[in-house]
Amino acid sequence: MIRVLLVHDASLVRSVLAEWLRREPDLGVCGTSWHGAPGRARLMRPDVCAADLDSSDTCGIPALGELRACGTAGPAPRLLVLASADRPGLLKRAAEAGALGYVDKDREGSPERLVSGIRSVAAGERFVDASLGLGFLRATQIPLTRRELSVLSLAAEGASVAEIAGCLHLSHGTVRNYMAAITRKTGARNRIDAIRISQGEGWL
Repeated sequence: MIRVLLVHDASLVRSVLAEWLRREPDLGVCGTSWHGAPGRARLMRPDVCAADLDSSDTCGIPALGELRACGTAGPAPRLLVLASADRPGLLKRAAEAGALGYVDKDREGSPERLVSGIRSVAAGERFVDASLGLGFLRATQIPLTRRELSVLSLAAEGASVAEIAGCLHLSHGTVRNYMAAITRKTGARNRIDAIRISQGEGWL
């Protein structure tokens, strides 16, 4: 039996998808929100965490990445994500978190592909929908550096220049320079527009 932790913030969608997956005799499925995922995974010790990226906040994927690295005793759960090609930043973040499987949720036949992906990932095999290829290509072209993303993430949370500087141990002038570079690289009109564009692409 493959133990599957299904991670999705929309309760109705999560319940319906979990019930559908339970029809497979070799899958034991439990659903949870992103917020509850680390704790539930420690209790359940799943073989596979199947997570919907679009329903997560910016902390969801790193939390599962950390869980895979040092969470529970025994083998770490393998990570499979449900994603869309039009949000390349999320694909990049999933890859950095160690995801082994990628299912295109916009593709026809996605539920069947999800089952195939779960089985492949549980066996330690990589599973990637070919339709996500363009998204992965775009993920390599993200214009912002890690430091710029850190600055913008704090700005998106409402932090001031002074607060960002204190958190990242930078001078106020350096933070302003980063924000100017971010605005230029994203083609934004201002800081708010840069945040909107970056969130839309899944960079944040």
